[in-house]
Amino acid sequence: MDWKSAIDAAADRISGQVFETPVLNVTGFGLGFPIEIKLEQMQHTGSFKARGAFNTLLGQPVPPAGLVAASGGNHGAAVAFAARKLGHKAHIFVPEIAGPSKIALIRGIGAELTVVPGEYANAMQMAQDYEAGTGAMQIHAYDAVPTVAGQGTCLREWESQGLKADTVLIAVGGGGLIAGALAWLDGARKVVAVEPETSCALHAALKAGEPVDVDVSGVAANALGARRIGRICFDLAQAQGLRSVLVTDEAISAAQKSLWRELRQLVEPAGATALAALLSGAYRPEPDEKVAVLVCGGNIAPDPFPED
Repeated sequence: MDWKSAIDAAADRISGQVFETPVLNVTGFGLGFPIEIKLEQMQHTGSFKARGAFNTLLGQPVPPAGLVAASGGNHGAAVAFAARKLGHKAHIFVPEIAGPSKIALIRGIGAELTVVPGEYANAMQMAQDYEAGTGAMQIHAYDAVPTVAGQGTCLREWESQGLKADTVLIAVGGGGLIAGALAWLDGARKVVAVEPETSCALHAALKAGEPVDVDVSGVAANALGARRIGRICFDLAQAQGLRSVLVTDEAISAAQKSLWRELRQLVEPAGATALAALLSGAYRPEPDEKVAVLVCGGNIAPDPFPED
């Protein structure tokens, strides 16, 4: 797979459809060293997911039945947004744990929405049944080449903005974002996966030598709660010897508060997970190692400014 060409093509395809998100160079958080932070939660619908959604929709014909997606919330919002902008109908399936703010976001965009009892895997099964019954095009949240190539544009963009770090910390759920990063960087910089202790599909897969099912819970489960890591992510991670570190829910919540107090950035738990690895000591840089953190999502629950 020629990932570089696929990501270059994705960047051209989605140009004008997504924001170039800002980068901050920050000295603070009590770390004693500067870090680079990319604020991808400022992307359309509050996460990086719009990149993969637009790349998928613009790269192939959409059938008359429209689109279907299963999502913990952020992917569904991105697909709904891209579909509305490009004139397609979309049906989104989300689990109950998506939470009221993400459910309200998808409804507000205007997609047809089904809230499914249980977790993400249940929503995926219903989305697959809908696909089979209607002929709608499935937009996978993380384990599809167009999705991964779209997410890879985030690191491509960051490098064009002058990324200097030796190491980039990225939160992992199903693996689409970090797979895109690995595909673009291809070993040129170190990538570190950060997962909650209670939702760690990649960590478990690397330990087992193959993707395995894991139990999912915790404060970031509605964004990082994939039961099994995507095959694309696993293959790239295994080939590149990716390191995965785990953080507690308490560390994630503390990182959320730190982002608000230090930078006035209001993010969801998943968005703070990569930073939590630094603040908690789960990842300790070597002396003079330059570190960057990707903040990936801002759809906090409960919504601090709900509709009246």
